[in-house]
Amino acid sequence: MFMHIEPLDRVFFQLGPITIYWYGAIIATGVLLGLWLATRESERLGIRKETFVDLVLIAVPIAILCARVYYVMFQWDYYSKHISEIPQIWHGGLAIHGGLIGAIVTGIVFAKKRKLSFWKLADIAAPSIILGQAIGRWGNFMNQEAHGGPVSRAFLESLHLPDWIINQMYIQGQYYHPTFLYESLWNMLGFLVLLALRRRNLRRGELFFTYIIWYSIGRFFIEGLRTDSLMLTETIRMAQFISLLLIAFAVGMIVLRRMRGLANERYND
Repeated sequence: MFMHIEPLDRVFFQLGPITIYWYGAIIATGVLLGLWLATRESERLGIRKETFVDLVLIAVPIAILCARVYYVMFQWDYYSKHISEIPQIWHGGLAIHGGLIGAIVTGIVFAKKRKLSFWKLADIAAPSIILGQAIGRWGNFMNQEAHGGPVSRAFLESLHLPDWIINQMYIQGQYYHPTFLYESLWNMLGFLVLLALRRRNLRRGELFFTYIIWYSIGRFFIEGLRTDSLMLTETIRMAQFISLLLIAFAVGMIVLRRMRGLANERYND
């Protein structure tokens, strides 16, 4: 029997022609909380808090642009026929890996211009980034996207989820895996792990590499449940391929930097 469950309103605020969607409001919340966290930590380590404000003002727009370009590139068959939809990011369609590439490149250039250590900035930013990702996934929830394959309502109830989450996972007559939630919880756990490791005074750069490894492990397995993956080939999911590359890169960099004596400075130095 067909059920009718009204999805949550995607509009957060509307005043005349001005419309703010939950998707954008949630992402903005993640950015602001991450910035607050980073500025507090940067001051403790002797870096002016304005440094991260300046970095965010540059890096966030570039990251969003790169995330959109990355997504559109792998969905070009669709967007080549719907050019007008390319700027409509409020409908979703931001690839996190594209955003990370844009943010990291921006951070490297920014650090060089300010004569700061990129690895120090990256270590400070790592908990903020994964916290922002944990929060940002709820934007996918409001848009009813980035979900997994079909499941039963009984399965969702067995996870002890509240009705408002279960009902939002009812899309066009079918319940789906809340993969947004799985990744959000994984990232939140990673945030706590990074905060704990920060106290252990790791070698500079290794907190950032730990973030890359942690996020990539979770993304690899959760991506396997999703139905909207960007595909590298007919059988290989792009996010899983990139996740494996990132894990190998991060582990390799930790080993290489230690072997070459490039990681002698500590996080608190």
